Amino acid sequence: MSEIHWNRMTAAQLRELAAENAVVLLPVGSTEQHGPHLPTGVDDLLAAEVCRRTAHLAAAHTRVVVAPSLWAGLAEHHVAFGGTFTLSLPTYHALLRDLCRSVLRAGFSRILIVNGHGGNMSALNTLTNELTVELGTPIAFANYFGAGREVIRDTLETQDALMHACEGETSMMMAAHPELVRTEHLDAARGPAITLPAESTEPVYRFVSFDGITESGAAGDARTASAEKGERMLAGCAAALADAIAGDPWAAGPER
Repeated sequence: MSEIHWNRMTAAQLRELAAENAVVLLPVGSTEQHGPHLPTGVDDLLAAEVCRRTAHLAAAHTRVVVAPSLWAGLAEHHVAFGGTFTLSLPTYHALLRDLCRSVLRAGFSRILIVNGHGGNMSALNTLTNELTVELGTPIAFANYFGAGREVIRDTLETQDALMHACEGETSMMMAAHPELVRTEHLDAARGPAITLPAESTEPVYRFVSFDGITESGAAGDARTASAEKGERMLAGCAAALADAIAGDPWAAGPER
């Protein structure tokens, strides 16, 4: 199996892949509280895992490189629980700009930012536009849980989409990193149902700290989670992203 991880390859190997017009996946997530049963790195770990699987699936039609993940994001709403890193929007913009510029200067021209954190969604929609203009090349962006929306909906029993430290995220962590799930705390891993702010139909938006929503730090009910559900969702999200790459979403953008 060919190596896919940027930081496990030599510069010469990466130059060869750039010459082959390989796609670079840039996983972005967050490091933040995830209830009593999950580690703070869930969003980062799951985005990286979906990218890994996507790269292997996409190898049937194109080479794909998985860049080191950006493990910090926009997580002010989780700070009250502790255990959380958060960035300001200008810092996040600057980090993404410099990371994407580095990828382009290494000779690559197709970048897909793959997000695993709900709090990044609204910013990434806008930043993708700005980065495309600033860098003079099309930058593409996807939420892995948006790409796999149908398989997530069809797999979960207690919810229709990902929430937070919920049945969905817990299931995927059970499949990808079972050693990090504190199953002895699953009974306490529940809270009210939520809709991600970027997908809300409410007419007015305002900031709400997550401790005002749930005492446990979880939204949704993790008690029905299973590794089998997690495997199905991870595989489905990766397949959806691989299909998206095959469609070459960069083709319609401005030339470098």
